[in-house]
Amino acid sequence: MGTRIITVFGGTGFLGRHVIRRLANDGWRVVVPCRNLDHGVHLQPMGNVGQIVLLRSDLSRDEGVARALHGAQAAVNLVGILQESGKATFDAIHAELPARIAGEAARAGVRRLVHVSAIGADPASKSHYARSKAAGEAAVKAAFPEATILRPSIVFGPEDSFFNRFAAMARFAPALPLIGGGATRFQPVFVGDVADAVMAGLLDPQTGGVTYELGGPQVYTFKELMGYVLKLTGRRRFLANLPWDWATTQARLLERLPIPAPLTQDQVELLRTDNVVADGAKGLADLGIAPTAAEVVVPRYIRRFARRPLKDPVGI
Repeated sequence: MGTRIITVFGGTGFLGRHVIRRLANDGWRVVVPCRNLDHGVHLQPMGNVGQIVLLRSDLSRDEGVARALHGAQAAVNLVGILQESGKATFDAIHAELPARIAGEAARAGVRRLVHVSAIGADPASKSHYARSKAAGEAAVKAAFPEATILRPSIVFGPEDSFFNRFAAMARFAPALPLIGGGATRFQPVFVGDVADAVMAGLLDPQTGGVTYELGGPQVYTFKELMGYVLKLTGRRRFLANLPWDWATTQARLLERLPIPAPLTQDQVELLRTDNVVADGAKGLADLGIAPTAAEVVVPRYIRRFARRPLKDPVGI
């Protein structure tokens, strides 16, 4: 049996390193397209010499994507952004790039394609982020009907941008904001479980053409998650109710700053909708994966923000 080659777009990110570690352990030769090769050097020790290949690529062009897919039997798209910056718009990253990847993958004879989207992808959403995610899914299905689509809720793990972000904020801020009162519901999913779902999508032909929504074993409100962060870090902070209109106004002002805004108007709009697995949707259980509870993992990496050492795991 020859060497299996797979191209992982977005492999240098948070989820990418977990996916690539599993692929390397499973014997794949992994090609990781990068704009800057320095961003991917941390991945190479995950495999044997030459097993993980960093390839400088311009993914805004069909030729760049085709070159990255040359010789590959499978591909994974993990590319995503939370806010726009310059040419990195939601449409360019979430809609046009997936269309380009799926189209070139079909032309190259790639056998399996896994596309990671997000819960909440909806062409009718008022959020540009959610609409762009839905457009990307539609483009992938049109060009590569047998693609497996994964829609995770917020993803947690040691390098996440959710629990780490608010735990860091709690060190200095006198209050944590509860946008819209903090009633929005989330179903946090462990990054390792999402990586396992990617592997299942690659290896099980029965997942072809199917969309899976990935959430953890428990649903929490945003307020409950903020309270959990404070409990883990041993800090007392005011949980400030920020009505929707106030949050939108504050986001509009923050977007005018010459730095990336910590809150955008589109993110406020996105928070108006619960981020949980839809009733009747296929999920982790259908992929043979038992979801990992946040309480098992989060205390291990949030403890560095704590005022004093944690003796036991803390529940939400």
